Amino acid sequence: MGERPEHWVFAYGSLMWDPGFPVAEMVPATLDGYARSFCLRSIVYRGTSETPGLVLGLEADPGAHCRGLALRVAEPDWEETLSGLRARELTTNAYAELFLPLALDDGRGVEAIAYVIRRDHDQYAGPLELHEQARIIAVAQGGRGPNADYLFNTARHLAQMGIEDQALDELARQVRGLLHPGGG
Repeated sequence: MGERPEHWVFAYGSLMWDPGFPVAEMVPATLDGYARSFCLRSIVYRGTSETPGLVLGLEADPGAHCRGLALRVAEPDWEETLSGLRARELTTNAYAELFLPLALDDGRGVEAIAYVIRRDHDQYAGPLELHEQARIIAVAQGGRGPNADYLFNTARHLAQMGIEDQALDELARQVRGLLHPGGG
């Protein structure tokens, strides 16, 4: 008997708190050689063509390590899950779908689907200063709601997992300041 196939997805942003598919197993994981960054102009889910939002992408960065969740999908759910992921993540083809090696916190190594930003895509925002990211995120809203909610949910889930991301925490602080001047 051959081994049963395993299907894994790397969640580093909204897939951590809103996977949208049945998860058979969830394990904290590290992806080497990539960094999480607000580098994708969102024109569907967290912004519009007129007022683009800013969402996370995985960017290739040789010295970086991105912490997130490895989500295992059971074989009977895989075909529908993959179809749903592609409809969600490849809406404008700003991401490339890659199979990348993950180091799970429990010691296992797996190959997982990950959605990596295409730097040649017109929605790639490139590196932006935190105050510019905050200005965009504070005002944008799309089909899945306010861009700020996406940021706050991601920051909350990273904190719950014990993952420090000082830049993301500072970005959330700046966005809160823009949304509630004077700390109100």
